[in-house]
Amino acid sequence: MKKFLFIISLNLMMGMTSVTGGNLWAYLSYATFNSPDGPYIETYLSVDAKSVIYERLPDGSFQGTVFILMTFKQNNEIKAFKKYELKSPKVADTTRRDFHFIDQQRFLLPNGSYEFEVQLSDQNKKAEITPYTQTVSINYPKEKPAVSGIELVKSYQRTETPGEISKSGFDLVPNVYNFFPQADSRLLFYFELYNIGNQVGEGEKYLLTYFVETLENGQRVKNLAKIKKETAKEITAVLADLNIVNLPTGNYNLVVEARDQQNQVIASKKLFFQRSNPYARLTIDDLATVNPANSFVEKLTNIDTLREYVSSTYPISSALEKNFLKGNLRTADLAVLQQYFLGFWQRRNAEDPQKSWEAYKYLVEVAQHNFGTPVKKGYQTDRGRVFLQYGAPNVRAERYNEPSNYPYEIWQYYSLGNQSNRKFVFYSPDMVTSDFFLLHSDAIGEFNNPRWQVDLRSRVYQTIDITDTQVINSWGDMQEDYWTLPN
Repeated sequence: MKKFLFIISLNLMMGMTSVTGGNLWAYLSYATFNSPDGPYIETYLSVDAKSVIYERLPDGSFQGTVFILMTFKQNNEIKAFKKYELKSPKVADTTRRDFHFIDQQRFLLPNGSYEFEVQLSDQNKKAEITPYTQTVSINYPKEKPAVSGIELVKSYQRTETPGEISKSGFDLVPNVYNFFPQADSRLLFYFELYNIGNQVGEGEKYLLTYFVETLENGQRVKNLAKIKKETAKEITAVLADLNIVNLPTGNYNLVVEARDQQNQVIASKKLFFQRSNPYARLTIDDLATVNPANSFVEKLTNIDTLREYVSSTYPISSALEKNFLKGNLRTADLAVLQQYFLGFWQRRNAEDPQKSWEAYKYLVEVAQHNFGTPVKKGYQTDRGRVFLQYGAPNVRAERYNEPSNYPYEIWQYYSLGNQSNRKFVFYSPDMVTSDFFLLHSDAIGEFNNPRWQVDLRSRVYQTIDITDTQVINSWGDMQEDYWTLPN
């Protein structure tokens, strides 16, 4: 389930923010599925009622109307589109609009890559409409095992009269958001598996697994996994849930895997989500089972050195581990630090934690040499953190002397986990310390700033319009070229 957020003219944002002024706010996600009629994409749109202008109806109630145009193109040729009105629920009082209203659509489309263009406009407000376009892919090879997109579900019930939200005998109310606040205790989701029998044999058993892993390092979250045997058939529909009461704040992937009898993955899918749960923490008591005796950590007896080693792991730590470091790094005694440090590397390499630490320690030294500043260790800088978390970029464009821009670098990764062609923009607004801050990235879970070009040029270009995301081309400034094609 992919997601993106819109503000008035569909400027892309990577997180939920509050409504400002009269802007139209909406959040859109989508998932792909297969069917006997062919593949299709399903869109889920949620509009913030507070951002819509309402008109008075003859019966005295009020209602808002949003015009929507969704278009799928290949090589500038329209393959599918829908143009329609989405009406809000009627309200008796326009001050009572603290809710969202949801729309769901389906488009039958063959396998392929499409430019998905969306336009939203408020019927009762005049504003320039700027389409938002995102590339979407549909890929369900005939007769090959596959997992559908993962649809997050807010609620469900047995289908009585089939409708737009009906699938596999259930009416599924979509959860458009991939952010789960502390009040949410369940992760409810739906997916389908196709053609598993073509790999393991029709009617044969296979393992279906779904679990939560940390985005930073792919580490499975304890007690958030389910494994069960399934019988292979052409289509298997699964409505499942996981209890996330104790899942701490952080970035995660929901992972679905189908494995054959040799435990080999034959089909899989991942969905990114975020969790806010500040009261779930790793405590000192949780380390009691870790015994540093006869391990490489036993020899680390200088508390200042060990504290520095522990601190250097921050860039690759999970949210739970980061919370522990924030609360305990400066106060924990030597024994606790030893337990934590050994447990950290055991979770990443149970067979040889020392080998993993030594390999990482070398990278920390590389980060220090390349990105350290007079006031920050290399691993404490944004470039050092990205280097340690993701490795060296495939392409690194360095631009330090453009006429209008602050010094900046653009890093490109051809592959970043299950993402492809992801970029990071770093800049040095003080132009003195050689410390470059992360200004923008299109990688999942990273800081996304639609105004990055404006901020990059803020030494000479100022704007008070918060929706302004573009700058006028200036001689000698190459940021757009390097972003588009850094290599």
